[in-house]
Amino acid sequence: MPAKTMLIYDVMSGSKYNEIWQPWLQPGSPCIWEIASIILQLGFLAVLFFGFVKRLIESWSIDETKVKTRDMYPTTIQIGLRYKLSLACSVLLLVTHIMIPLTLKTRSEAHCKLDIPILSSEIMQIVSWIMNLIALYMIPKNKNVNFPWILRTWWLCTFLLTTSRLTLDVKFLVSLHDHPRLPEYIDFFALLGSTLLLFLAINGKTSVTPANPNPITEPFLETNPNPKHSFESKRECPYGKASIFQLITFSWMNPLFVAGNLKPLDQDEVPDVDPIDSGRVTSESFDECMKQVGPENLSIYKAIYLFTRRKMAINALFAIISAAASYVGPYLISDLVNFLNEKKTSSLTDGYLIAFGFLLAKVVETLTQRQWIFGARQLGLRLRAALISHIYKKGLVLSSRSCQTHTSGEIINLMSVDIQRITDFMWYINTFFMLPIQITLAMIILHINLGTGAFVGLAATMILMSGNIPLTRAQKWYQTKIMESKDARMKSTSEVLRNIKTLKLQAWDTHYLHKLERFRKVEYDWIWKSLKLNAVGAFVFWGAPTFISVLTFGGCVLMGIPLTAGRVLSALATFRMLQDPIFNLPDLLNVIAQGKVSGDRVASYLQEEEIQSDTVEFVPRNLTKFDVKIENGRFSWDPDSTTPNLDRIDIKVKRGMKVAICGTVGSGKSSLLSCVLGEMPKLSGTVKTSGSKAYVSQSAWILTGNIRENILFGNAYDKTRYDKTIKACALSKDFELFATGDLTEIGERGINMSGGQKQRIQIARAVYDDADIYLLDDPFSAVDAHTGTELFQKCLLGMLKEKTVLYVTHQVEFLPAADLILVMQNGRIIQSGTFKELLKQNIGFEVLVGAHNQALESVQAVESSSRETEQTQVDEEPILIAELGQTKQDSEHNLCVEISKKDGQLVHEEEREKGSIGKEIYWSYLTLAKGGVLVPIILLAQSSFQILQIASNYWMAWACPTDSTEIVTGMGFILLVYTLLAVGSAFCILVRASLVAIAGLLTSETLFNNMLHSIFRAPMSFFDSTPTGRILNRASTDQSVLDLEMANRIGWCAFSTIQLLGTMAVMSQVAWEVFAILIPVTAVCVWYQRYYIPTARELARLAGIERAPILHHFAESLTGAATIRAFQQQDRFIEKNLCLIDNHSRPWFHNVAAIEWLCFRLNQLSNFVFAFSLVLLVTLPDGIIDPSIAGLAVTYGINLNVQQAAVIWNICNAENKMISVERVLQYSKLTSEAPLVIEDSRPSNEWPENGTISFTNLQIRYADHLPSVLKNITCTFPGKKKVGVVGRTGSGKSTLIQAIFRVVEPTEGFITIDGVDICKIGLHDLRSRLSIIPQDPTMFEGTVRGNLDPLNKFSDADIWEALEKCQLGDIVRGKDQKLEYPVVEGGENWSVGQRQLFCLGRALLKKSSILVLDEATASIDSATDGILQKIITQEFKDRTIVTIAHRIHTVIDSDLVLVLSDGQVAEYDSPARLLERENSFFSRLIKEYSMRSNFDTK
Repeated sequence: MPAKTMLIYDVMSGSKYNEIWQPWLQPGSPCIWEIASIILQLGFLAVLFFGFVKRLIESWSIDETKVKTRDMYPTTIQIGLRYKLSLACSVLLLVTHIMIPLTLKTRSEAHCKLDIPILSSEIMQIVSWIMNLIALYMIPKNKNVNFPWILRTWWLCTFLLTTSRLTLDVKFLVSLHDHPRLPEYIDFFALLGSTLLLFLAINGKTSVTPANPNPITEPFLETNPNPKHSFESKRECPYGKASIFQLITFSWMNPLFVAGNLKPLDQDEVPDVDPIDSGRVTSESFDECMKQVGPENLSIYKAIYLFTRRKMAINALFAIISAAASYVGPYLISDLVNFLNEKKTSSLTDGYLIAFGFLLAKVVETLTQRQWIFGARQLGLRLRAALISHIYKKGLVLSSRSCQTHTSGEIINLMSVDIQRITDFMWYINTFFMLPIQITLAMIILHINLGTGAFVGLAATMILMSGNIPLTRAQKWYQTKIMESKDARMKSTSEVLRNIKTLKLQAWDTHYLHKLERFRKVEYDWIWKSLKLNAVGAFVFWGAPTFISVLTFGGCVLMGIPLTAGRVLSALATFRMLQDPIFNLPDLLNVIAQGKVSGDRVASYLQEEEIQSDTVEFVPRNLTKFDVKIENGRFSWDPDSTTPNLDRIDIKVKRGMKVAICGTVGSGKSSLLSCVLGEMPKLSGTVKTSGSKAYVSQSAWILTGNIRENILFGNAYDKTRYDKTIKACALSKDFELFATGDLTEIGERGINMSGGQKQRIQIARAVYDDADIYLLDDPFSAVDAHTGTELFQKCLLGMLKEKTVLYVTHQVEFLPAADLILVMQNGRIIQSGTFKELLKQNIGFEVLVGAHNQALESVQAVESSSRETEQTQVDEEPILIAELGQTKQDSEHNLCVEISKKDGQLVHEEEREKGSIGKEIYWSYLTLAKGGVLVPIILLAQSSFQILQIASNYWMAWACPTDSTEIVTGMGFILLVYTLLAVGSAFCILVRASLVAIAGLLTSETLFNNMLHSIFRAPMSFFDSTPTGRILNRASTDQSVLDLEMANRIGWCAFSTIQLLGTMAVMSQVAWEVFAILIPVTAVCVWYQRYYIPTARELARLAGIERAPILHHFAESLTGAATIRAFQQQDRFIEKNLCLIDNHSRPWFHNVAAIEWLCFRLNQLSNFVFAFSLVLLVTLPDGIIDPSIAGLAVTYGINLNVQQAAVIWNICNAENKMISVERVLQYSKLTSEAPLVIEDSRPSNEWPENGTISFTNLQIRYADHLPSVLKNITCTFPGKKKVGVVGRTGSGKSTLIQAIFRVVEPTEGFITIDGVDICKIGLHDLRSRLSIIPQDPTMFEGTVRGNLDPLNKFSDADIWEALEKCQLGDIVRGKDQKLEYPVVEGGENWSVGQRQLFCLGRALLKKSSILVLDEATASIDSATDGILQKIITQEFKDRTIVTIAHRIHTVIDSDLVLVLSDGQVAEYDSPARLLERENSFFSRLIKEYSMRSNFDTK
């Protein structure tokens, strides 16, 4: 035996007895392994024995019938690789333990030499492994899916035993300079086998599965009496039922991980949130808090405090315990260094106690840390649900003026960005509670080690913290500006997406693209300023430990306080811990700044003016005979205005009366209905109503969903009433032509329905509601003449004959049936009475009727002239190709045909990628900025920082004395070197932070521009089937992640890896044996990460997808708020919003829990490595390591758990955030329209001169697998002629117009304009030369001038001339700012008729050779319509005019009329020729119009 070992024995021995047994019991002895092995095996065998006895007792009570059943229906078993591997490893380990007793003679000094413990241990090992094999043999027999827990525990213990055995081998071989022999090789193979078993123990799966189950017997063997219940049980919240142990370890997440690793998770497989976290409970709780605060001094911050205080206090307690536990390590470092210095005289027990103290502190720290972080995220979830619900409720009661100040884009930003920032603050608030604890404990530890020198450190810390104040103020200012610029961009984006069809048809898309780019440039500039400030902050705070340590150590030298290695290392560890609160402080202050800005914005919104609840007084029906009564009413959309919009309003409407409201454009007709609804602020007077109300708005408001849902609108389905309603609203034929009938899905804003269909669905909704009072705002303008008559007769005079109806109309033929007619002018009722009474008064009503009669006379003149020549005509042409009554359903964008083939579904669930995020996504992100050249420079800067930081700490540990009695000269030089190294490392951080900011923002900007250009160039079919919420979600939330988070997330993956490698390098230099445990533990960490990623990735994707419906539903509800209020449906819509919130909360909550599940396991593994390292340092003989360097290793090792978890967590977090990149890239590669300009085939500047449009064999279909919508259209619209296009709703009229503008491309055939094939020129060249006045008038936020001439091509004189011609000159002159008068979002401060006139003004300015009118005058009165028809005829007399019209007189004076049916040309000739045939569709239409009009005017 060598002298060193003999010396140990001599010191420890005291008697003959001790000489034999002490070496076995000594911790440094090889025999310690045998005793540990025997204890573990006794435990294992005891558990197996009790398990066997229990199984034996149970077997006696097994029912015989069960045994027979098992024998009758045997199932074959498929044995997988994991089971075979477990057998092989068990046999290997059994063989190694059989061989060990045979090698007793050849054992080296590294092994125990006492025969009794060796034989005892090995015999028990052999017995244990035989029992292990028996247990494995039983697994296929029992069809166990998982390995028994006792086996898994045994394999874990075996791994620890073999690892420690091999570590002892290496230790003694190195210290004795011996070479390995057979026992050492046996130990190595045993470690290989036990490592594989460790992986199997962690995985737990046996891979034993039933093969080819018998389909006949399977239902009898396993029955599920309630399959619905089993599905619901999958959705139950496991968190709510979890035990204390499961809550601590997050093992309640295990079933979801199992499901997520079998296949990509779907939304239905994600469990519900706990009821206390649900939208309903949080919303009710927050409402209570708001009531406690009181409306008179509403403070959202106080309400949030009341709402969060209980959970926040629990989180704060955990955070404080975690912070306190984290400082135990720095406190003990000095003791550890002293112990290592005095190892010869100290007891090993002291060393183990210090190691145990380290471990216990780390375990407490990590357990409490996981709980407070999870609790903070959970609190954020609750607060977000409550705020979204509150904002939604507020949106349903906003006044008209408030809606104009807060546009939908701004409110979407409130919901997506601002609420996210407020909930982020809930996470950071715990830093407030931890900060004083951390600083206090740091100062106590410094004072213990450095005495008065600690006060220098405190002063330095205070200087740094006070330096945050100007930085935070600047950051808050930048955040405010970022949000303002983002609001402006989102507002404009929302407007563009809503009106994208108009922009494309007018060729304004490029102009508005540049407008959005300008908004983005402003936002980009503010983000860049903010990121530059962040880079400076990073430089200051990464340099904080250096700054504090230099000042502190300098102060100690000046004060004569000796600096020993132990004191320096303890101080350095404390400074590193202190770095955390100082480093988090700028983040905290930044989040406070962001949260304050967002909180103020939300508070401002919640305090906005609401609709006056007392505007309308409800009177019970048994107390009055009047359903509507207004006395001396004065109303204004602006309550502060001195001039009311409506004045001297006096109405009394008896029950069952039909009241018609008419008047010129902008006279106040729609406003009068708003008064009855209570939508318009009342200045004076009284409004009384009696009974429930139903409302049909002028612009159809259709919900995304199927047709039946839109009609039922929350009412119960009554088949009889429903069928009567459908028939009365002329929807039966439409439903017959849909494959799924009334279950056909409607796109966003009814995008796949024609204007007439949308209006009829709206009317059906009102009729089915069976209300007492009906308010109809010009519902017949969007339908053709025949359908309008049918609706009037069957609805108004049929199903609603006993109801009170107030209806606005421009069509005089619907006035005679009214019991009372109100004529509006300039906000007053100038006439009232019956039709005959008003005709006799001769005040102004006859102007409207006169215009109607003129139109009627023009129709009758054509009709009579055609009748005279009828006898001489032969039945040559036109040939009636098809009976118009059987037209096939078409639509505005003809998507109904497509959805018929797809089970009625148009708007599909949002597409999401599945599986891992492709490497190409990462590669795209990293190489977008400067081709990725900045990435290696960033990595080099971070690596340099790490090397310099380690070098500076290493220098202090090495240069300082280990004993306070040693006198060291040259402390000034030591501090100088330390300072230079530390300052160099801080400058590396400045370089790194600046480059990350530059690279991140450049990449973000490139991705944004690519997405923006891709969306603008997408065809209309993309916008038809994609809710704007999805696009806005990417432009808002995902883009915000790219701007401010993504670069740092990716960067931290690399930075934390570099930090971990640095820590491992320092630790391994002291005790390289750590690698024996570090490598397998790292492998386990990687396995955990790979197991976690599939589930977490899909949860993150689902959370992103489920966020869009909340925004979409909110935007939809804001648009139709008046309708929702009129039908008293607020509660139902609020309930739906809560369901959508919960749908988003489910994947988000479980994603947060998944992160904590992973971090908990990684933390405990890191703690195990750290404990192993400490035990190794304590156990190693004196003199092998330098105590100072060992102390340095522990200084770094304290943060090992944090760093190792940080690497995995950052990788996972980056992958989750990378989903935003994936989603933005998804919309950067959309299918594009044809090129805007084709340089080789640009038309001349004068084209088109003549305006001849020729269709040759034109066929159009919307997808290859769908039938043609337009079929073999061959005809020519002669140049400089007026062509009318008629046909029933859905005959293909709008599709023909879209084909001219190439909104849809021809499948076959072609269209030429003046001989130029329009498919061979660029879209911009085509659309910019044509003019269109669309059916739905569109105005953009801005000014009158900007709406008429957005491209700034015309002078003010030209614009005033156009305004005069379209009857708007006097109205605009009456405004204060004239042409600069503001237009609010959607043109809501102008009536629908006025908006239509503005659209006409655009066409008059453009003066194109071809003008298309798509129901252009549907929303204006007959008198104005008559004037406009003359203006159009006069202004465009030498131009081609194509008119789609429902008013017959607008096409009767056309040169040619095209009748479409089922997508084919049914009739095409002059009106006179068409009227010569009584059986022609056009003849029947004219006759019907004449009869109705003549009848009505009698």
